[in-house]
Amino acid sequence: MATFVTSSAAIRPAATTNGRLRGVVFDMDGTLTVPVIDFQAMYRAVLGKEEYVKIKSENPSGIDILHHIETWSPDKQKQAYQIIADFEKQGSDRLQIMPGASELCEFLDSRNIKRGLITRNVKEAVDLFHLRFGEFRPYKPDPAPLLHICSNWGVQPGEVMMIGDSLKDDVACGKRAGAFTCLLDETGRYNSPEYQNVNSNQITKCLLLLKFVCSCKIIST
Repeated sequence: MATFVTSSAAIRPAATTNGRLRGVVFDMDGTLTVPVIDFQAMYRAVLGKEEYVKIKSENPSGIDILHHIETWSPDKQKQAYQIIADFEKQGSDRLQIMPGASELCEFLDSRNIKRGLITRNVKEAVDLFHLRFGEFRPYKPDPAPLLHICSNWGVQPGEVMMIGDSLKDDVACGKRAGAFTCLLDETGRYNSPEYQNVNSNQITKCLLLLKFVCSCKIIST
């Protein structure tokens, strides 16, 4: 499993060079596609039941499975990545585009706003969605993949929006890069009291948000 970066040609303000949005970068699972992978079952299969319970208790906010795998021997890593690939293949067989995603992308194309994709999925899953543009380590939430896209596009991070359904991966990646961020929540996962200060959107609201941003001049802060 690796971070694949692909591209076609709650907001955090950031400085821009010419006052307009020039690109939008998406997460894949739960953002542009309907989530169908049972990640907890995948983690248990990779880590083993006892290790899974131990690591989960130590990391209540979520398990970074790739971080753990990178500390293993090459043979053990290969086995782990094969398990992940098998789970993602099963998910790919049921791949569904998130309702509203097509309209959102059509709007971006109509405004000549570039589109990109950063995901932690294996390449086989990404190929079903988009052409491969590159491969990156470290993974989200490190800003390197997003900064790479900005560099290839010839734009500043403050002219780009990162859209995804994970606070700790997608939003953190965008903020660390200095980009705008939009948190999606199609399932209500951020409705609990612990996230009371978090602003999230559904993808249809995200489209309205982008239309609003595109109609305004972005002011540097």
